[in-house]
Amino acid sequence: QVQLVESGGGLVQAGDSLRLSCTASGRTFSSYVMGWFRQAPGVEREFVATISRSGARTYYADSVKGRFTISRDNAKNTVYLQMNSLKPEDTAVYYCAAEANQNGLITAASRYDYWGQGTQVTVSS
Repeated sequence: QVQLVESGGGLVQAGDSLRLSCTASGRTFSSYVMGWFRQAPGVEREFVATISRSGARTYYADSVKGRFTISRDNAKNTVYLQMNSLKPEDTAVYYCAAEANQNGLITAASRYDYWGQGTQVTVSS
C-alpha cells in the first residue's frame, strides 16, 4: 500500500510555469512506475506523462510534449511535473499515480493502482 500526496498547484497566467510534486509513503518508491494525469470539468481523466522506475525513460502526451517535464527523486520518494508555457487549456485537477506490478511506461489510467487526491491548476488567459 502506498499513499500519494500532490502539491504545487495554483492559479497562474498563461505563459507561466508551475512545478507539481507528488510524495509517496513507504520504502519502495523506486519500484513504482509513476504517472501524471489531469481531469478538467466534464472531461474524462487524461494521461499527461509517465516515468520509469529508475527515471531513465519518460513519455508524454502530445498536448504537453516540449512544455512539461516529468522527473523523480527516488531518495526523496517524490515525482515532479515541471510545467512551462502554461495555457488555459492546461487548467485541470492534476493527479499522480503509482503502479508496482508492472515495468516500463504506463499511459492507461486503468493500469495504475494508487492515486493521489489531486491538486488544482488554473491557468488564466
